Amino acid sequence: MSWAKPPGKARTTKRSSTPSSGSSADFFVVRFAPAFAAAALLGACASLPDAGRPLPGGFELSGRVAVRHGKDAASGRIFWRHSDESDELLITSALGQGIARISRERDQFRLVTGDNKEYRAADAESLTEQALGWRLPLGGLSDWVQARASPGRPVEMRGDADKGLELRQDGWHVAYEEFRGGRPLRMRLTREDLEIRLIVDQWTN
Repeated sequence: MSWAKPPGKARTTKRSSTPSSGSSADFFVVRFAPAFAAAALLGACASLPDAGRPLPGGFELSGRVAVRHGKDAASGRIFWRHSDESDELLITSALGQGIARISRERDQFRLVTGDNKEYRAADAESLTEQALGWRLPLGGLSDWVQARASPGRPVEMRGDADKGLELRQDGWHVAYEEFRGGRPLRMRLTREDLEIRLIVDQWTN
């Protein structure tokens, strides 16, 4: 499964400049991954709130992601910084090569692939489908990864952290497979023939 889809008819723009040294993959890894890693180390000893409670000032996490779409599959690493106003999310291959950087400012989303293609859209799902070939529900996921439903939209929930918590919202089924310290460590999202598995290795508040 190719993470970065050929642009086809999607509107793309070349970035006006490229890093002064190294490949575009190096740009992703060198410029962004250390910032997430450092923040994770600094927050490793912070106390963790109970599941379902908002995290003050947003969150940062690093972990692993595996995607299965029909007969295709791929896996890699994820680094994510979230707040109410913005998101910064980096996806790399298992070997650390930059695949995509997704950013949000208010209600505008931007994705830059490892080969310097740029995509913009008003929602993350259509943006990632254009660029990567699969839909990432970033809007809902910022709540789901905290074991809570997105506010203001219909939801079905059952179970709890000890008895297999599940929720259904926006056409997605989210199953939580492991908690630690009140936070999800393993979760599985499914919608039609798409499955996304997320393992959180490090939470930072």
